[in-house]
Amino acid sequence: MIAGGGGFRVPLVYRALTAGPFAGLVRELVLFDVDPLRLAAISAVLSSMAPSGGAASSGHSAPAVSTTTSLAEGLDGTDMVFAAIRPGGTAGRIADERVALGLGLLGQETTGAGGISYALRSIPGMLELAREMKRRCPEAWLVNFTNPAGMVTEALVPVLGSRVIGICDSAGALVHRAARAAGAPLPEGKLDGVGYYGLNHLGWLYRLESGGKDLLPGLLADAQALAGFEEGRLFPQPFLQSLGCLPNEYLYYYYDTVRAVGVIRTMRQTRGESIHEQQSGLYPALAAAGSRAYELWDAARRSREEGYLAEARASGEQRDEDDLAGGGYERVALGVMRALSGGASAGASGGASGGSAELILNTPNAGAVPGLPADAVVEVPCVVTSDGAVPVPQDRPADAQLALMQRVKEVERLTVSAAVHGRRDDAVRAFALHPLIDSGERAVELLAGYEAAFPALRRLWRGGPESRKP
Repeated sequence: MIAGGGGFRVPLVYRALTAGPFAGLVRELVLFDVDPLRLAAISAVLSSMAPSGGAASSGHSAPAVSTTTSLAEGLDGTDMVFAAIRPGGTAGRIADERVALGLGLLGQETTGAGGISYALRSIPGMLELAREMKRRCPEAWLVNFTNPAGMVTEALVPVLGSRVIGICDSAGALVHRAARAAGAPLPEGKLDGVGYYGLNHLGWLYRLESGGKDLLPGLLADAQALAGFEEGRLFPQPFLQSLGCLPNEYLYYYYDTVRAVGVIRTMRQTRGESIHEQQSGLYPALAAAGSRAYELWDAARRSREEGYLAEARASGEQRDEDDLAGGGYERVALGVMRALSGGASAGASGGASGGSAELILNTPNAGAVPGLPADAVVEVPCVVTSDGAVPVPQDRPADAQLALMQRVKEVERLTVSAAVHGRRDDAVRAFALHPLIDSGERAVELLAGYEAAFPALRRLWRGGPESRKP
């Protein structure tokens, strides 16, 4: 089942299930969403997709698709749940951005103030999903892409334990782009020689070995090679060489905050406003487009990808063609699902062996990153089998990186506490402690602004989700 089945990226998942290594992985795909119009629109896109030869050539047909607005109906009998919900929709994203920008702070949906606000909205709904899973499909796995993925996953671990795994495509994409730039591309589902540690949207590639040699120092010294991929262009080459590692793209907001905020404030629209404007007209058009629905959706998808992190790129600079073609997060999600299923897909070759996979995921630390609590959800390379995801031990982060992780992790834990237990004071503390805010006065103003934008937050403080446990 896909929770958030009317989401814009659902056709990417379906496309991957009809061709290539994931063909045959899923027999039935249930799309659950609270919005019937969105379900109708995405169903039209899937129905209009051209039949792919990938599934047919492997002897498997495309999965049967059904839709429902009933969570209970969607969960009954399911083996795997993929969650990508957005409480408040794109209008909520605009508020996440604009409340912060109105106070001169970074307005971004997962980083800084906007990320805390987004988590406070996402966690209650995801807890409801997790508890319903415990009742209706207790052996099912939850693969979480609901943002902010790390915080949401951490909130769900007490309910689902090891049966929840958080995913994000940005860390894995960084590793694969860097490996190609260094002349040693990695096979899908393999991370041999890769060292990466962090939290979701806050991590660093610190080792890239091939043939027993670490290629990363040479890559960081090669300005021309760095210019060939996005993360290499985001940061000045001398800075990267002095840092000794490659940061995740979202660290641009930490390392160049003043520029990031300045550029966003000069743009005609925030990222959320751009997507909201596009989708407001797109979904009704998709539902009525008939055989042209997929073509219409794909053109919108490409336009949306072209605008990703536009504030961080030089004027006229284009995104990598591989990213514009799509195919990132759904490969991570389906790679996890295939490994959890024991590699039971018709195309389970081309990557890790024995039904396992090596992927960068969000999972409890268990000592993988020295200096962070064992139960804290971190983003690190993991080995995934039918028993779940096991984090691979990493080197101890450099002092500056560890200090930043420790501080942001404390912000995350305060945010989770606020959302799970209805503790408003913890929400204020989370805003105040965040390094992109760093102000008690601003924290109070931010929370007041988000409460005005999202009245449900006030109801959360009066009686948090914890008080509604069955």
